[in-house]
Amino acid sequence: MVVVTGQNKASGRPGDAMSTSDAEDDFQEPATPTATQAEHSLSLLPQQFPEVVPLNVGGMHFTTRLSTLRRYEDTMLSAMFSGRHYIPTDAEGRYFIDRDGTFFGDVLNFLRSGDLPPRERVRSVYKEAQYYSIGPLLESLEELQPLKGEKVRQAFLGLMPYYKDHLERIVEIAKLRAMQRKARFAKLKICVFKEEMPITPYECPLFNSLRFERSEGEAKLFEHHCEVDVSFGPWEAVADVYDLLHCIVTDLSSRGITVDHQCIGVCDKHLINHYYCKRPIYEFKITWW
Repeated sequence: MVVVTGQNKASGRPGDAMSTSDAEDDFQEPATPTATQAEHSLSLLPQQFPEVVPLNVGGMHFTTRLSTLRRYEDTMLSAMFSGRHYIPTDAEGRYFIDRDGTFFGDVLNFLRSGDLPPRERVRSVYKEAQYYSIGPLLESLEELQPLKGEKVRQAFLGLMPYYKDHLERIVEIAKLRAMQRKARFAKLKICVFKEEMPITPYECPLFNSLRFERSEGEAKLFEHHCEVDVSFGPWEAVADVYDLLHCIVTDLSSRGITVDHQCIGVCDKHLINHYYCKRPIYEFKITWW
């Protein structure tokens, strides 16, 4: 009869029996996953959302249906709540979106029933629609004031491709001038003119035409630069000098800059014979504090 004991006797020859250390090397307990590894593995799984979704948008709480968030496929919200992406939750289990939620309610109202915000919130909601890539909301808002009017205004400003550069130049000159003088404000001279050609009846006979048509040679006689800081013009449109002045003031004010302006005369530079430049000159006062 052969008796097999539960413990092998070690022989003097190496390799006859497996040592205790070798056995421990061959058999290891599976490593317990850490909290970080577990969270990472969970984030790779499709996320399931309830039919009624609680939201925390920048600290503001909202509740809506999942179908509302998925109403338009090609939007950020639809992608976020498609289950393909992991969305963290706050302590109360609300799905967190790290974005200012002030106008998120307007976005939800459009997704729910197509409602649009009042005029005073149109610009702000438009920015949210851009962020969340909601094309139908963007298109609807662009047909409302003030965005529709802004499209018309930009069409006019498009006649002057240098407009934004000149606007920046006004700001830089005013800032430098105020800093150099250690002053609270700075003044600039700005020329704004719609037409190159003279406009007074006294000057009409030079061209023998009420439309002031010029030959190339005649045009060169009137080429000059007014002694001002910045000059805008000419342009061909119904909009006049006062319309462009309004654009300049509006765009500077939208940047928080306090600006006042007044007409201080005309250039009055002698051009040829008894013809003088009649371009209007405006004094702009930029107040910094």
